[in-house]
Amino acid sequence: MVERILSSCPGISRKSVLQKLEGERSRAGGLISDEALLRMIAAGLGCEMDSEAAEHVLLLSDLIPGLSGISVVGRVVAVFHPRAFNGNRKGRFASLLIADESGVLRVVLWNDKTGFAEPGGVKVGDIVRFRHSYTREDFGGKVEVHAGEKCTVEVNPADVDSRKYPSIGKFMTKIGELSSVQKNKKLNVAGTVKRLGSVSEFERSDSSVGKVLRFALFDGSGEVTVVVWNEKVDEIESLVKVGSRLQVVNGKVKKAAGGGLEVHVDSGTYVGAQALSEFSSLASLKEDLGLVNILGEVVTRPMVREVKTSRQEVVKLATFELKDETGKIWVSAWRNHADAVQDLNVGDRIVIKNGYVKKGFGDQLELSTRNSTSIVKET
Repeated sequence: MVERILSSCPGISRKSVLQKLEGERSRAGGLISDEALLRMIAAGLGCEMDSEAAEHVLLLSDLIPGLSGISVVGRVVAVFHPRAFNGNRKGRFASLLIADESGVLRVVLWNDKTGFAEPGGVKVGDIVRFRHSYTREDFGGKVEVHAGEKCTVEVNPADVDSRKYPSIGKFMTKIGELSSVQKNKKLNVAGTVKRLGSVSEFERSDSSVGKVLRFALFDGSGEVTVVVWNEKVDEIESLVKVGSRLQVVNGKVKKAAGGGLEVHVDSGTYVGAQALSEFSSLASLKEDLGLVNILGEVVTRPMVREVKTSRQEVVKLATFELKDETGKIWVSAWRNHADAVQDLNVGDRIVIKNGYVKKGFGDQLELSTRNSTSIVKET
């Protein structure tokens, strides 16, 4: 790696490269390999590397503040639209939340890059690659990626396997599992709006007027009050209806005045309709995840039989096993869905939309159908 850097950048000395490597080693604290560090050093120096020094994409969990010239890839789970800033310099910034298999991280877009966060830019569910980006520490001490002037942004690149990048569903917390241990921490919840209060106004200490909106969110495991503040009230008020399914990304857990816990929504929180456009991996499935979309291959031929429900109704049920690159799961197709799958063969690839996950025989997870579910064989 050092030789390739020296050959592609004749003006750089071996000593300076090794000094840079030692500095990056110390900063990384042993969390990043020398090879990855040298690739970042090469990118920072503007060295054109040969094919043997192929781009190294870092996992989001491996990032630390102070890196430069790095490449990261993730699935967009939230989009925050551009805002202007003033000071010694004027400009604009926007941000995204992206996820890979290791976690969720904020990406800050500066000036010309803010166009990606405009309407018609990137959408929740897109895969985005950032090249020649850098990292900083935010006000809360967390690492974030910055896309500045040198950064290039690619949306849904053809050479990236989107199936390796999970949806935000993998990082959701069940409402019933919220506890005081999570107080003042950021997390993600999703569910159905059960009750909705009216917007209230209050006077701040500087005599300005603020807004607050409260609603109850339920996910099958429990219920929690979500508290929305100030400009976020205007931003999401049209989304929040009784019966609507919402996801709250980067909400903050706080103690409620009357005891218990609440999830608070501020300027750094994303609230949107629960996305179902992307496929979930089988390994990421869990109970109370809500509706999911699955792409998989049939492992066993469907077995169709008639069963009696708890309401004493006799209905058709087809069961079969499905797999993807991450694991396997049993599928229970009920009523008309049993007819739709009865002719499937081993090796057929199918798309299941709007399925839901529950515990079945032996407390094993299974994917089940409901009226809104669709099952389509790929041709």
